[in-house]
Amino acid sequence: MQLESLRRVTAIGGGHGLGRLLSTLSFMKHKLVGIVATTDNGGATGLLRESHHCIAWGDIRNCLSQLAEQPLATDVLNYRFAEGTSLAGHNFGNLLLYTLDQLSARPLDGIKLLSGLLNIDNRLLPMSETPTDLIADTHEGLECYGEIHIDALTKMPNQLRLQGDVKATPEAIHHLQRSDLVILGPGSFMTSVMPPLLVPEIAQAIADSKAKVVFVDNLVAEYGPAGDLTLAERLDWMAQQVGHQLVDVVVSANADSSVKLPIITGVVSEEGMPHRHQRVALLQALDRAVQTLYR
Repeated sequence: MQLESLRRVTAIGGGHGLGRLLSTLSFMKHKLVGIVATTDNGGATGLLRESHHCIAWGDIRNCLSQLAEQPLATDVLNYRFAEGTSLAGHNFGNLLLYTLDQLSARPLDGIKLLSGLLNIDNRLLPMSETPTDLIADTHEGLECYGEIHIDALTKMPNQLRLQGDVKATPEAIHHLQRSDLVILGPGSFMTSVMPPLLVPEIAQAIADSKAKVVFVDNLVAEYGPAGDLTLAERLDWMAQQVGHQLVDVVVSANADSSVKLPIITGVVSEEGMPHRHQRVALLQALDRAVQTLYR
């Protein structure tokens, strides 16, 4: 397997997609690093952020739950408190990560501690330890604030940006600079894949590194304006936002002749779950992508 010959792989994204990718590659242990989006403002994460000035913990918790080998640990991290209680709507894993953060010098320390307790060998890094939100500037000259509203847009915005002066987690830059391979996606294009790339230091570190970049496409069109774009249009839109084309090869269930990059097909969905990549097929496709890049 070509993947095993790589010294370091960095996966970037958020939501369920990044967790699925990380769990597929978890055999790489310390070689695998995940840089996780921290801009979510919906659901249990949104509730926590409304009452406390903190980063979005939901995507990090999701990745930890998919990497944890014990089913009970996964259930505990994903436990959501029932309606009718003072904690209604909150998620235990998010509250645990927030508590560890409060007891630690920085958010990363709490993530490391919980990863150790769960015997997770792969490293998770927040894209930034600074709380921030995603902002979309529409073609009508309006500002759309927060992931929830951005996901509800009817067409792609003119620009995506982060609120405030957002600094990358230093360890994320360190790992990117030393990576052989960077994987983007799968996941919601604007609210999972794009946020880490909007941190200037992260996009620049990818561009300056020797790493090749693989974009893992979603299996089915997502809800929202990004789902109306072709694969080529999404890649062009990403390049326009970042300032240059980052991607070297694409993994997709469908070939797109308008994409001027190699496309590795063969990925399929988990039975009964059309949005979720089947792990073996995804692993094989990623290995073929590495062979294509380094032959």
